[in-house]
Amino acid sequence: MTQHTPARARSGQDPKPNATLYGGARTRRVTVRDVAAAKERGEKWAMLTAYDAMTASVFDDAGIPVLLVGDSMGNCHLGYETTVPVTMDEIAMLSAAVVRGNQRSLIIADLPFGAYQEGPTQALRNATRLVKESGVGAVKLEGGERSLAQTELLVASGIPVMAHLGLTPQSVHAMGYRVQGRGEEDAQLLLRDAKAAQEAGAFALVLEMVPEQLAAEVTRSLQIPTVGIGAGAECDAQVLVWTDMMGLTSGRLPRFVKQYAQLRETMTSAAREFADEVKGSAFPTSEHTFSS
Repeated sequence: MTQHTPARARSGQDPKPNATLYGGARTRRVTVRDVAAAKERGEKWAMLTAYDAMTASVFDDAGIPVLLVGDSMGNCHLGYETTVPVTMDEIAMLSAAVVRGNQRSLIIADLPFGAYQEGPTQALRNATRLVKESGVGAVKLEGGERSLAQTELLVASGIPVMAHLGLTPQSVHAMGYRVQGRGEEDAQLLLRDAKAAQEAGAFALVLEMVPEQLAAEVTRSLQIPTVGIGAGAECDAQVLVWTDMMGLTSGRLPRFVKQYAQLRETMTSAAREFADEVKGSAFPTSEHTFSS
């Protein structure tokens, strides 16, 4: 296994870490070195998903230090029932859009289902594409022991890797949508996988739908930061899918989601008002037209 060093996957010319992930100089992006330094000083941070340039720009203005171009785009952006159908072409295109719309955040892209399961060589080929063509600063892949060889090769090749344990949506057909790590045996397996991911060189670890006591133990046991989603408050960072967090998603939401806005209601109301004004000839008015 490769010994973990937070800055290993970045250039030796990486600037001194920011004193905080929020604010600071906007002349460079947040890096994995900044994320490692935040863990050392006990600073918690937020991560949101993003799938387009405009949203990425909004989150840049908000000071969100890390953005994930997640394969969750399948559910909330592309209309798929799960993340499984998402392709490399889709991830690459939307990752490039997020990079173009954002100046400071560390941009991480998911390796979609089928893009790394064949082994390390396939993972390197597809991760290299995301770094070279889309401009992302890191990639994320799911799984514990089955993904360690992929992680080792990517990190050794200079590509930072965020690991993902607990509920791994790409395996939804095998594990279902339920809390992972319950019971002593499953908890110890997850803890071992987490330590192995760190040893393989991952710079951070997502814990999804894991009991908060287990997530807290994993967080205390690792030198790399943990990113919780349905894993309790003791994780070093928290991530949410932006359409869930902003109240744009319809239907039943996971228990771990907190809605900070109600964009679906706002957008529905605005669209209805526009349609009504067009129907009633109230729009456009003279202020919205041009004279000869």
